[in-house]
Amino acid sequence: MRVLITGTSRGIGRATAEKFLKQGHSVFGIDIEASAINSSNYEHYCADVRFPAQFPDIEDTEILVNNAGVQLMCMDDIDINLKGMIYVTQKYGLQKNIKSIVNMASTSAHNGAEFPEYAASKGGVLAYTKNIAQSVAQWGATCNSISPGGVLTESNQHIISDSKLLEAVYNETLLGKWAAVEEIAEWIYFMSVINKSMTGQDIIIDNGELAKFNFIW
Repeated sequence: MRVLITGTSRGIGRATAEKFLKQGHSVFGIDIEASAINSSNYEHYCADVRFPAQFPDIEDTEILVNNAGVQLMCMDDIDINLKGMIYVTQKYGLQKNIKSIVNMASTSAHNGAEFPEYAASKGGVLAYTKNIAQSVAQWGATCNSISPGGVLTESNQHIISDSKLLEAVYNETLLGKWAAVEEIAEWIYFMSVINKSMTGQDIIIDNGELAKFNFIW
């Protein structure tokens, strides 16, 4: 299939692109940075999701993964994480060849944690996912979102490299760990390729962070 993924220069986006490539798909990546992915089935475009005028013409997209995102503690979080996702979906996702769309939300969308602009942007992703599920159903396509908790990515390096911080965040989960980017990529692949019937839904992958509680009796 023809797969378009945003934010492929690193982290979850790169791992997802590599997963699809291993499975024989044709992958197109959009990122503000260059990509180190080296494959004859991969084509990279440098563009900012905030500016649709920069978007390349990629015809007949069958799978769209809206992964690009930031956590800048300002209104750019909303412009990139939510508005940028809307712009990308409008150009590449709302057309008759689309088979599935997967949007990147966050556990912050469910509990309001982290920074206000970031939480608001990810909450918007949940609502927008349900809206787009309605729109693409006419073509038999699905649209879902995924809400990771802590993930071992470059953006979290300041925590990963600090043993005390890492122990503290691990203790906030039931399983005492964070997810690897490759695991999130597997979920995205399942939701976009294997899944045929789930749509308008969100999957939480957080090692039990939202489920943890202290029972006092």
